Amino acid sequence: MTDSPRLPRTLAGWLRLFGPGAIIASLTIGTGELIFSTRGGALFGYRILFLFVAISLLKWGLVLGSARHIVLTGVHPYARLFDLPGPRGFLAWTLLLIAAAAVPVWVAFHSAVLGNLISWITGTREHLSGGSDYLWGSAVLLSIVALAATRGYATLERVQLVVVTTMVACAGISLILFQPNWSELLLGAVLPRPLVYPPWLARSYPDIAAEPVWIEATRYVGVIGGAAYDYMAYTSFLRDKQWGNAAMGPVTGEALQTIAADRDHPVRKWMRAPLVDCTISFLLIVVFSGCFVALGALVLGPHHRVPDEANMLNLQSTFLTRLHPWLLPLYVSGAFLTMLGTLYGTLEVACALTKEMGQAIWASRCAPLAPRTLRRATIAWCCAGAVAILVWLAFDRISGGQGRPRIVLAILTPANLFTGVLGCGLFCLLNLWIDRKYLPRGLRLPWWLWSVNGVAAAVFVLLGVKGYWDLPSRLYAAVALAAFMIAGMGAAVWFQRKQKPSRSRADADLTDAFRR
Repeated sequence: MTDSPRLPRTLAGWLRLFGPGAIIASLTIGTGELIFSTRGGALFGYRILFLFVAISLLKWGLVLGSARHIVLTGVHPYARLFDLPGPRGFLAWTLLLIAAAAVPVWVAFHSAVLGNLISWITGTREHLSGGSDYLWGSAVLLSIVALAATRGYATLERVQLVVVTTMVACAGISLILFQPNWSELLLGAVLPRPLVYPPWLARSYPDIAAEPVWIEATRYVGVIGGAAYDYMAYTSFLRDKQWGNAAMGPVTGEALQTIAADRDHPVRKWMRAPLVDCTISFLLIVVFSGCFVALGALVLGPHHRVPDEANMLNLQSTFLTRLHPWLLPLYVSGAFLTMLGTLYGTLEVACALTKEMGQAIWASRCAPLAPRTLRRATIAWCCAGAVAILVWLAFDRISGGQGRPRIVLAILTPANLFTGVLGCGLFCLLNLWIDRKYLPRGLRLPWWLWSVNGVAAAVFVLLGVKGYWDLPSRLYAAVALAAFMIAGMGAAVWFQRKQKPSRSRADADLTDAFRR
């Protein structure tokens, strides 16, 4: 059993807890702020801010609810899926199979964005009919894998922190110098208003205008603040932080009753740690989103420019070059390091996912997999799948795709709708279920956090279903989801027959104690 670290006694001590939340913030700043916040500002102006603030609030409730559970019980919410009605673990297997398909798509997208930036820097954008983006992206992906293998990322991470912080600070200064309408900016953050494409979009970007506004909006819902699998990994990271019972493993029902009866129990106080960590993380996300939305509305919108598949990051350089042309190298290095960190972070999230899923599926049933072997297999799978997608995209451009629209976002959208929208709704429902099933009354979610998770569950599920319904390929998406569920049920039934069911004594006590 591992002892928890000492509780902080000062405000500064609690603020120093900020750690796992920084991972969530760093994962979203590359894709969320630099690309999609800017794109939303260019298309919809300040009114898109309300969506960003509302979604950040709902996702904050989701992360906090999951984090509280592992801090109190020592059990990851994912492991609770094995007590759902039906074949034991069918939803856990389904989510694992979806992750195996969706994470390589995200890795390919982040690599393609980096490839697009490199082709712009090197002047090779038109080479191979635009296929050079994806070949550059493949090279970057293989390089980041080698960097991770040689443990060279630690130095890069420190350099990244300085450069990205400087770039974001310059973007903030740039926003102040552009003198936005601050009252309109604040109004856009608190007042819901309908989202309508600008009149010029059909002329300048007919491919974007051809998509329903709901598809565009749900794309932002998926990327802003992170995705469901990011939050599952965040909850797993709390084991390393040793907050409360997170590193203890399953605690007994009697132990939880003791914690519930003692308002001054240290474990109850440790619930403040994820509250501080998550709140700082999502406040940063909201601030960054507001900054880049405003810059998109002020700089790109009036000139009818929108970040798209052909120009993911180069248009945003004007946010700094308006201050001085010499700031272009700062933007380029900052954008590159930001996206490189996002790409590397996605691989780390994938490793945390497979570790947690493997523990939940194989615990007490067979010998545990070696962590190093599981990590290598996860990275190999993600990279092989991502490179295959990138090579396919490159071949599509080289074989005559120059006159056709790029299909990067078309490939990303179905995966994003699940990982960032529908999946979030499922995990909110899971939070509500495990809260009532496993926790005594004194430790359950407070009414306001329960309400946030309830509203978030309804919003994310409805938006996810609506987003899939509006997809041109909704039939294929429905068939794919059904196939994943059938495969998940089949895997659960096969594994249940293959292995003798057993549970650890502590987990059995905890389940049985609160089954009533």
